[in-house]
Amino acid sequence: MKTNGTIETILKRRSVRSFDERPIPHEELETIALCAKHAPSANNRQEWVFVFVEDRGRIAQLASVMGEAMGRESYTMYAPQALVVVAHKKGAPFGREDDGCAMENIMLAAASFGIGSVWINQLQGICDEPEVRACLDALGVPADYEVHGMAALGYAASEPVHLERTSPVVWVGPDADA
Repeated sequence: MKTNGTIETILKRRSVRSFDERPIPHEELETIALCAKHAPSANNRQEWVFVFVEDRGRIAQLASVMGEAMGRESYTMYAPQALVVVAHKKGAPFGREDDGCAMENIMLAAASFGIGSVWINQLQGICDEPEVRACLDALGVPADYEVHGMAALGYAASEPVHLERTSPVVWVGPDADA
């Protein structure tokens, strides 16, 4: 297999669901934000809003409100050091796809710094619950935007488990049978 630094980062990235207390340097979060902004988007619309929350109290407050809306009172979003809310204009064509590209850039950029991440998707469908909306408004998410995903960021409390990748790959081409 041919490799380079980018490939190595992709292959080493794992979802982290338990974070230690070390703060993430703000400069690294700024670089992650720049990488998010450089994700591909349909027709280069760039309709995202990225909200970086570095205040653990505000993260806990959002998690609590989300937990109530979902009927999961002890919900914490894994208590990360930072949270990236990726918001997209409601009903935007290809919004979910654009957000997925941005989330991948965020998680790969974080991994390149040794920062763990996990995709949080529980805001889908509850953004307009009154308490949730009030919390999102307070964080700066525009009222006409919805959230398809958030990235919880922090340093892993323990080494993430490496799981075997089992998805099939089908090759079609002149050399596929060789």
